[in-house]
Amino acid sequence: MLVRITSKRQVTFPARVLEAMGVEPGDRLELEEGADGFIVRPHRIDLSRLAPLRGKLRPGAEAFDIYAFRAQLHDPALRD
Repeated sequence: MLVRITSKRQVTFPARVLEAMGVEPGDRLELEEGADGFIVRPHRIDLSRLAPLRGKLRPGAEAFDIYAFRAQLHDPALRD
């Protein structure tokens, strides 16, 4: 499969590739360099890194749903 690079060095992936990767507009892709080139994979939040926050929220606070938060419209500078 070939993709074209624009004059602005942007790449458009076919929809079926993005759907198979489970990414949506606004998501990020990781590029990992290896001996044979680059591997492209979706950037996922490591939920285990949030574990130190457990017990630091006030009692009775609703659970924070990071996926619902990411689905809302926010300033792009706030995205992970």
